[in-house]
Amino acid sequence: MTNRPEGDARAARNERREAARQRAQRARTQQKRRQRGLRLGLQIGIGVVLLAAATVVTLVLVDSVQPAGPGPANTSQGGITIGQDLKAVTASSQSPAPTSTDAAGSVRITMYVDYLCPICGQFEDANGEYIQNLVDSGAATVDIHPIAILSNRSQGTKYSLRAANAAACVADSSPDQFFAVNQALFAKQPEEGTAGLTDAQLTKVVTGVDGLQKRSTITKCIEDQTYSKWIDERTTAVTGGDIPGSTLEEFPGTPLVLVNGQRYELTSPITNDDFRTFVVTAAGASDATPTPTPTPSATPTRSATPSASPSN
Repeated sequence: MTNRPEGDARAARNERREAARQRAQRARTQQKRRQRGLRLGLQIGIGVVLLAAATVVTLVLVDSVQPAGPGPANTSQGGITIGQDLKAVTASSQSPAPTSTDAAGSVRITMYVDYLCPICGQFEDANGEYIQNLVDSGAATVDIHPIAILSNRSQGTKYSLRAANAAACVADSSPDQFFAVNQALFAKQPEEGTAGLTDAQLTKVVTGVDGLQKRSTITKCIEDQTYSKWIDERTTAVTGGDIPGSTLEEFPGTPLVLVNGQRYELTSPITNDDFRTFVVTAAGASDATPTPTPTPSATPTRSATPSASPSN
């Protein structure tokens, strides 16, 4: 006789095992679906991040290779030429070969300056008035090239770059006052290693020069740093050996001063007597004697003792 209770129990156990197996299978199926969803979400997320990163890198690269754009008006090869009566010589009438004297036979002085460079300031103290008198009388012209090699020496404010940009703003909008602004920037020169002047202070120095034209335009130009990329580009070119007005293949540092293409070797201390002798000698070599010969300026009054080599 068949034992029915035992058969029923076996069938019940089989049913429970089958039900458990089906639940486990459903659970595995759901788990696989969740994992596929997670993997898909992760892949999409990574793709979005990578796309965003690639976009940022592309924008940075595009910005880094973007040309600086045209430089300020009234400049040529990175500098502005100042002639008789301290008036700017327009870009269209500048000599294409600044290593020689101009048509009138006057001496051509070329200067590369950084407005944070202390030795540039000392050279200006000793010889600024002498150069002013030579240029004002028509005995010489001066090409001034503002560059920014000390941008990392002002506690992160990039004073050299901002000051050179301010000078470029003046070259563009009020060129006949450039020489006076150049003097004013050196008169208010901060010490190397300090934060330098703020943009507001720079603007006050520049717009305080008598006769300045287009003050509001220049103020906005300083605020916007309109020519900062151009200054960067010119600084890179010059320090890389592209030095208009010179046959030098390497940039020795600022200030770089040339007279009719001949480099003036700085002395220690910097004196007007020495520079005046060099100018007369260089002028004699090209049969262009600078007249009149003004009374030499005093030796530098700054407390810092200049080194014999230019600042870098």
